[in-house]
Amino acid sequence: MTSADARITVLLADDNLLVREGVRALLRIAGDFDVVAMAEDYDSLVTQAQEHRPQVVVTDIRMPPRFANEGIEAAKEVRKRLPGTGVVVLSQYDDPEYAVALLAQGAAGYAYLLKERVADGDRLARAVREVAAGGSMLDPEIVQALVTPARLGTGLSADEERLLTMVAEGRAVKAIAASLQSTPEAVDHAVEDLFLHLARDASSGVRGALERLRKLHTAILEREEQGETLTRLLPSGLAEKLRDDPGAVARTDRLVVTVLMSDVRGYSGIAERTDPSILARQLNAHRRAMNGAILDQGGTVMQYVGDAVMAVFGAPFPQADHAERALRAAADMHRRQTGVDAQWTTEGLEPFGMGIGLSTGEVAAALLGSDERLEYTLVGDTVNMAQRLQDLARPAGSTVVSEATAAAAPAWTFQRLDPVRVKGRDAAVTACRVIAPAPAPDEVEEYSR
Repeated sequence: MTSADARITVLLADDNLLVREGVRALLRIAGDFDVVAMAEDYDSLVTQAQEHRPQVVVTDIRMPPRFANEGIEAAKEVRKRLPGTGVVVLSQYDDPEYAVALLAQGAAGYAYLLKERVADGDRLARAVREVAAGGSMLDPEIVQALVTPARLGTGLSADEERLLTMVAEGRAVKAIAASLQSTPEAVDHAVEDLFLHLARDASSGVRGALERLRKLHTAILEREEQGETLTRLLPSGLAEKLRDDPGAVARTDRLVVTVLMSDVRGYSGIAERTDPSILARQLNAHRRAMNGAILDQGGTVMQYVGDAVMAVFGAPFPQADHAERALRAAADMHRRQTGVDAQWTTEGLEPFGMGIGLSTGEVAAALLGSDERLEYTLVGDTVNMAQRLQDLARPAGSTVVSEATAAAAPAWTFQRLDPVRVKGRDAAVTACRVIAPAPAPDEVEEYSR
């Protein structure tokens, strides 16, 4: 994969040419964006989005023909036709009602920024990156407008002030719980108590702010009931672990696991020869198939980076047979991708041949990041080794494992490879290629090589 794979395609929409060019210049300075088209009204925004299929639309609220809310309406139409497209709304108005209405749509991938602030630091670039990844972002001035009236004369504690700000930012209850090292149930009760506190001494002017906060909180709860959140923070299984063990947020666990890394062979060439919208559809089908294979074996999908997949077996919950599970998942990933490739062949599309690496050993597992965003992360040589073994998994369709993985799965058949030096290690590495899976009681699984 090259750095070009990480660039985000953007469509700019504003009836003012100077604004369009100014925003384009800001994105050019950031360096990881490609402005693929520009639009000046509702019709051209929808048409250009259909033609260029950008990852993110950056749009003004008011555009021709009515100069009302055409930008938002056009962005919604684009989202209907091209689900997953991120939207950054640029507004001249700091009325919080606009932001609440936007976030109350019940879908992640929206940001709301004030035009006069987009040049502050990297605010615009951060918003585009956030919605491209499915997250959401509110301009800090909007958050301030939401929060300040509600604070007047209330005598909030430091904890209540922090909770109030998080709610005004549109954070999901689960995200607030992770930040506070608490549970979603406890946070929900705390928010209700906070609103009661605010309402007791509220003047009529403050009640308007309280109503906005209540609407925003209700929208967040409704999204979570539908399985949607403003940000996707945690891999599968970890939310349940945090509910049962809130102290896990501040703790680093030492675990013996098996890490899986996969990569599509020749992906850069495929990307060069394939229409981006078609490639996006292929990647979606590929990830769906890989995700199914991993979850069926009780694995945890850690991250997708372009065509690469990282998963772990044995975390966040220990599994005595993590190596066996990882091997079965790898075999199933190859099998499922073969089925997907067969379908693509009928459509004239290029197949995704994969290499997979497995490494077994000790890691440190922890939630790392900041108050704003946490990521479940594995640290240790075992992770690096999985990456190196994946590089050795050639030709496409191969799985290469560490000696420790092979030793933990004696029923499987392996071919011991000659020692080889890999990047980042002084000593030569001895790895094993999977030849055949462990026989099942009633049938022998066929392994595609």
